[in-house]
Amino acid sequence: MPTLIVATSRKDWPFDIPDVEVVDAWDYLTRPDYSDLRGVKVLNLCRSYRYQSTGYYVSLLAEARGHKPLPGIQTLQDLKSPSMVRVFSSELDELIQRSLAPLQSDEFTLSIYFGRNTARRYEKLSLQLFNLFQAPLLRARFVRDGKWQLRSIRAIPGSEVPDAHRPFVAEAALRHFSGRSVPRPKKVRTRYDLAILWNPAEQENAPSDEPALKKFTKAALDVGIATELITRDDYGRLGEFDALFIRETTAVNHHTYRFARKAAGDGLVVIDDPQSIARCTNKVFLAELLRRHNVATPNTIVLHRDNVATAAETLGYPFVIKKPDSSFSQGVIRIKSARALQEHVTEFLGESELLVAQEYLPTEFDWRIGILDRRPLYACKYYMAPGHWQIIRQEKHGRGRYGKSETIPVELAPRKAVALALKAANLIGDGLYGVDVKQSGGTFYIIEVNDNPNIDSGCEDSILRNELYRRIMDVFLDRIERRKAWRPDD
Repeated sequence: MPTLIVATSRKDWPFDIPDVEVVDAWDYLTRPDYSDLRGVKVLNLCRSYRYQSTGYYVSLLAEARGHKPLPGIQTLQDLKSPSMVRVFSSELDELIQRSLAPLQSDEFTLSIYFGRNTARRYEKLSLQLFNLFQAPLLRARFVRDGKWQLRSIRAIPGSEVPDAHRPFVAEAALRHFSGRSVPRPKKVRTRYDLAILWNPAEQENAPSDEPALKKFTKAALDVGIATELITRDDYGRLGEFDALFIRETTAVNHHTYRFARKAAGDGLVVIDDPQSIARCTNKVFLAELLRRHNVATPNTIVLHRDNVATAAETLGYPFVIKKPDSSFSQGVIRIKSARALQEHVTEFLGESELLVAQEYLPTEFDWRIGILDRRPLYACKYYMAPGHWQIIRQEKHGRGRYGKSETIPVELAPRKAVALALKAANLIGDGLYGVDVKQSGGTFYIIEVNDNPNIDSGCEDSILRNELYRRIMDVFLDRIERRKAWRPDD
């Protein structure tokens, strides 16, 4: 992606970076040759970003032209919003306290250059602030009032960089513009770039194992999409890509949701999208949604402090209580007695005002129907872990943690199970979902709809094999081209 540095004056950026053009802001705003450029990254280093100033219009018109401005208009608004600064200060509180603890003064100013600082001690804090406030050059002010708080943060032009910092800024810029640290030869000519968000430290509960990630990469190349595995520290690079594929366990109060929100806001194709994450990761929402649309579920109630006493009358023992944001069988407890209910519900209600309580249906396995783009993709039987009532035994590691699995062709799965899964998934959206279905006798019930479902080598792909990965990448390709209104004669 070609890069332009746009400054109020070319003198404001006295560094020579290979393959980066420095442009006068007025030229960028008024010359047709810049407005006609496609696929350009714009670093806006103007002296002012106030509303309707030259700097403001550089970012605004860059977005209108389909360029990738840094900072974007949303970031400019966030920087001016005290409430957003407070929210992000709270979110980074632990890191702020740890980073600034050695300081003796009660005020501190942190200069952030392309996500870095001249002192290694502040590197992680600088990167996280850059990820949240996407501007090349930032200055953050912290005040200690009992504890350290981020009081303000603003984007600065190149002209405000102290002379002593300029060599470091030049090095940080060069590192930033270098982009991918390990260039890889492309086996085929690619038109688009896909970021795959993963967590190398996430092992047993990762949505895809490393062999599956390699298969995604190969399938993407086969359809003309280059891929790169990124982590939470690459938030600031999302603008380099055309699409984002999340292969890390998601949650709303989590960086995965922020990645999805930013990517969607920047016009990237995102699977799974932020709306799907918000809907699927809250079981209270799902319970209410499925009830309203008459989708069959086990007998379910939304549990709260006023109806705890009558839950057993409604559901009968044993029944299951679930934290709204539980995943991988964590925060899901089978309740066998009033004493057990009182013990666990007090803890759970301390974290969430509402819980889900559900009739317990003992089964040998659960159906998992994979849905993509409103079509069934795969069908699996997930058997209960040995000697356990769930498919995962969280307290156990290694052998015996998971029950066995069996994947069958979708065409051979019970038609009622597939139809019910499609009905439930379509209430969420058109992303990639794993719908859990219980079969009791000849009746099927939805347990939940999961965003970001497991796709592991040797399990979900055991029927379609490489075709499974190809179908997912075909959806990405189709959506990217529709988003870009691509035509063969372009």
